[in-house]
Amino acid sequence: MVKQISVFVENKKGRLAKITDVLARAGIDLIALSIADTANFGIMRCIVSDTDKAMALLRENGLTASVTNVIATEVADRPGGLAGVLKILDEAGIGIEYLYSSVRTPNRNAVVIFRVEDISAAEQALEGNSIKLLDEKEIRGI
Repeated sequence: MVKQISVFVENKKGRLAKITDVLARAGIDLIALSIADTANFGIMRCIVSDTDKAMALLRENGLTASVTNVIATEVADRPGGLAGVLKILDEAGIGIEYLYSSVRTPNRNAVVIFRVEDISAAEQALEGNSIKLLDEKEIRGI
């Protein structure tokens, strides 16, 4: 399990620049990032090098943010790699709220971040099918 930060982002010019600048000035690395938006606001979801420090800085700067537990997996970076992982979760009856990918690992696998209904059941299903799960230390080392 990995901690993910979700930041509420108003759809105003410069808001995303402010958020990333706050993190950058503190030396916090963005390891994985996803941004979803609507007409009025967006949600920046990210895995960072120091979750606690990032949360404190975001709040100090008047930003609304929360921490969510997610699963980080290594997925074979080939056609069908993600489909195989999704099939495992589907067969285990586990719903996926959202997912996004990040960079490749040193062994050239993709990293996929999952937010699921039942993290414990998802971890069991994936590990039972030889899918590598990444912990906080591993994902921060990528």
